[in-house]
Amino acid sequence: MEVSKKLLNSVPGCVDDVLHGLTSCSPGLRVLQGHRVVLREDLDRVKGQVALLSGGGSGHEPAHAGYVGQGMLTGVIAGPVFTSPPVGSIVAAIRTVAQAGAAGVLLLVKNYTGDRLNFGLALERARREGLEVEMVVIADDCAFFSLRKAGRRGLCGIILIHKIAGALAEEGKGLQEIASFVKTVAAGIGTLGVSLSPCSVPGSGPTFTLGSDEIELGLGIHGEAGVQRYKMMSCDEVVKIMIDHMTDPTSKSRVEVQSGDSIILIVNNLGGLSCLELQVVASSAVRFLEGRGLRIERAMTGSFMTALEMSGVSITLMKTSSEILQLFDKETSAPAWPRVSRNPVSGRTRTFPCAPESPQPKESNPDVVSVQVYSRVLGYVCSSLLSLEEELNDLDRAAGDGDCGSTHARAAHAIQDWISSGQIPSHPSRFLAALSHVLLEKMGGTSGALYSLFLMAAAQPLQHQSGPQAWAASMEGGVEAMKRYGGAEPGDRTMLDALSAADTILQSLRTPNSNVMEILGRAVKSAADAAEETRHMTAGAGRASYIGSSTLSRPDPGAKAAAAILQAIWDGLNDGS
Repeated sequence: MEVSKKLLNSVPGCVDDVLHGLTSCSPGLRVLQGHRVVLREDLDRVKGQVALLSGGGSGHEPAHAGYVGQGMLTGVIAGPVFTSPPVGSIVAAIRTVAQAGAAGVLLLVKNYTGDRLNFGLALERARREGLEVEMVVIADDCAFFSLRKAGRRGLCGIILIHKIAGALAEEGKGLQEIASFVKTVAAGIGTLGVSLSPCSVPGSGPTFTLGSDEIELGLGIHGEAGVQRYKMMSCDEVVKIMIDHMTDPTSKSRVEVQSGDSIILIVNNLGGLSCLELQVVASSAVRFLEGRGLRIERAMTGSFMTALEMSGVSITLMKTSSEILQLFDKETSAPAWPRVSRNPVSGRTRTFPCAPESPQPKESNPDVVSVQVYSRVLGYVCSSLLSLEEELNDLDRAAGDGDCGSTHARAAHAIQDWISSGQIPSHPSRFLAALSHVLLEKMGGTSGALYSLFLMAAAQPLQHQSGPQAWAASMEGGVEAMKRYGGAEPGDRTMLDALSAADTILQSLRTPNSNVMEILGRAVKSAADAAEETRHMTAGAGRASYIGSSTLSRPDPGAKAAAAILQAIWDGLNDGS
């Protein structure tokens, strides 16, 4: 079996590197010399308080060492990847916190045979030395309907116990009181995971195989088998199956929650799920749980108890009360504990009303002739772009995704619909601004944004003037906006090459008594020549800039489209002259 890639220095030393990495970046933590143990740096503050120790095999980061800090754990003992920590290190941690003046030590352990044995042996050895030690085993897995002799597995729910126990210890509660309280709380916790892919221990191959179209429900955090495999389905369907399974009244391992109960929710990344997917799961979980009548008091999303690089997610539910919430909300310095809002998730408005767009005043005396000219010119533009669709797509396949023509054709259809609507303003500034909005909404792609930007900037100089000089300023403003926000310059093999060439000629319109049509004709020719010249350019912006210059021997499709638009404008104006 092929060994999976891991970014490590060495397989044997990876756990030591993990702990040193954590303590190097977390000034409040230290490693116990000679052991894979992480402790609070301020052990003197534990004097007179119950010390809390946890741990287990590595590979579940940030658990458990990330939860060491004031308000949570006093220390953590780490074992090799997916292997229980050695008894000697557990005893060393107990002795260290006891010698610091702890008023007893509580071991918080996930329900796995190796952890129970090793922590149990350490407890007995410590007691023989006269130390006061108790142990609580947390078992929150809801996968199996009938309980096996080993009981439920320990999963992500233990981090909630870390938090509750830590708050109680900070309040100065005694060892027996804390142990009794967290046992009661733990009984109201349930977790269930689903996997989309396996994980792999460093130096080894995947722990199991899973089809590319399969998911597995109820697997363990070490790659242990789950209860059922399904074909891939939507997130909503997966979350519904998970929560239905966790709360099934016929299941011996169900979590006891019902409509009207208050809960804390954890949506936990098992290691390899993208942040995007995790939030989609969170959305589904909140919606489904609230639909069941449950009140979500607090919610956490993130990576809290992982299984190396496993792509998957677990959902944890904990029945809560005002007393538990008060403890949950206490401050902690543990580096892996997130900043959780103290406001309830349920019962709040999750949207802001969108501010309405300022209504545009209607034109009191629209110029019908201007509207006719705009419509005629736009008609020419649309016909030209539609006829060039395949040619532009073909040019775009060399450096883009082959949709330049389709994008421009989509713009043409949108403009045709706009013409048919009879909503074209006659004022030139409003006309360009309205056309900008049409392209932004309907054209799509980078081209849509660039044309919209060009037109919006071009509209500004025409607000109070509409003569040739204003149109020259309009063209210049549009080109400058494209350069400023698009990041391209003339010579970068983009539509800007054609537009900039035309702009240079059109600035002659600023000369009094200039021949408008003659200048426009020269601008159109200059744009066409510039578009052809792009075949000799190296792309400096846009998607084509990532392609080798040797493959770009034809004109840029964006420049060709821009030149064609200018030609169509010229043709449309000539048709009415």
